[in-house]
Amino acid sequence: MKPDDAHLPHDCRPVGEILNQIGGKWTVLIINLLSDGPMRFSGIKRQIGGISQKVLTATLRDLEMDGFVTRTVTPSIPPRVDYELTELGYDLQIPLKTLGKWAVDNRPKVLEARRQYFLTHPEAMPQRKGRIAQTTLAAAE
Repeated sequence: MKPDDAHLPHDCRPVGEILNQIGGKWTVLIINLLSDGPMRFSGIKRQIGGISQKVLTATLRDLEMDGFVTRTVTPSIPPRVDYELTELGYDLQIPLKTLGKWAVDNRPKVLEARRQYFLTHPEAMPQRKGRIAQTTLAAAE
């Protein structure tokens, strides 16, 4: 159990533990990407973009550890490493695709809510520098 799960009621801890692991943006992207079939490390990195080699390696190891992904090394020069969803990974992909569709369908509503929030709380804008504020401002233009 991670320290940030300590505040959860006992019956919520398993949910928090699993969602903490699978809820990361890279995890969601990797699971959805691998739903089309096995891929090499370099192909995953190229398709996702914006992820460092170190973070991709760590995320894939976590997914393998939790039983969502298998890693197959084919001896060659250089060695070929393929990643593929397990049955559990394919099962996880179903709710993730549903969540992804919901996010795409509702993005305009979320951006409008953010825009309205920043209009009524301009003092929050400097604190929300970064992607959220940039995305909100870009969408408002």
